[in-house]
Amino acid sequence: MVVGRKPKPPALKILEGNPGKRRIEMDIPQPDGRIPTCPPWLEETAKVEWMRVAPELNKLGLLTRVDRSALAAYCQAYARWQAAEAVLSSEGLTYEYTNKNGSTNTTLRPEVLVAKQYLQFLRAFCTEFGLTPSSRARMVLPKDEDDDEENDFRRLLGGKLATS
Repeated sequence: MVVGRKPKPPALKILEGNPGKRRIEMDIPQPDGRIPTCPPWLEETAKVEWMRVAPELNKLGLLTRVDRSALAAYCQAYARWQAAEAVLSSEGLTYEYTNKNGSTNTTLRPEVLVAKQYLQFLRAFCTEFGLTPSSRARMVLPKDEDDDEENDFRRLLGGKLATS
């Protein structure tokens, strides 16, 4: 059983500027950095979301080929959240029904709960991938490698240098 906070990926720590000033271990397994292929079984809205976020996440070093399932889950949740929201926009938050006694009652549509559950799921994935405004506010863009002597030194060592 693993105890404690789950570690952040080094790329996310670097983008956040390493606020704790702890050593960032760079000698960790590095999956293939290419953008994973979009799964064909995703809903059409999910595929559109994939094409929107995958290149951006890859540019930041936050997406690799092994992250395909996690990104697919995020995109599918996005599509289902959007579908529930579309129903709520067109049909309203409530509907009327007649009970056994013949009286009319008003209740929330099931899509209200569906939208709420998928929105919570999306928030969790957005945090994992650094897609929230607060996580972006903590990020620091990497310096241009041509102007950074430390990065030149790191390249000479094969990228194995830990930063402070």
